[in-house]
Amino acid sequence: MQIESEPQGQAPGVQEQGRATGRTYLVGLFYAVILTLASFWAASTNFIYAPGVPVLLAVLAIAQMGVHLVFFLHISSAPDQTNNFLALAFGTFVVGLVVFGSMIIMSNLNHAMMPMDELMRMQR
Repeated sequence: MQIESEPQGQAPGVQEQGRATGRTYLVGLFYAVILTLASFWAASTNFIYAPGVPVLLAVLAIAQMGVHLVFFLHISSAPDQTNNFLALAFGTFVVGLVVFGSMIIMSNLNHAMMPMDELMRMQR
């Protein structure tokens, strides 16, 4: 009896030809559902100290992203995955640039706006 093992650094369930098995997707779905249910539970329970809820939700969100990257997108640290990893890093950088740039622009616009009480006096 021969036991097949995954190559070092290979994403779970990805065979040598680069195709994923159905079992991989089911395991990923299971983890994603568990993390989603845990997020809903954390947001609606009183068992967790209230200021700690956003931190727990952020941790669960990062874990959810990790599950999606590994089990559905099959991103791993294998040498043949370098291009995929670099594309992911560049995409993350661009999204972060857009989000943080938008926040800076909105903050700048907020400072430049006239206060509401002054605006109401002008309309009279």
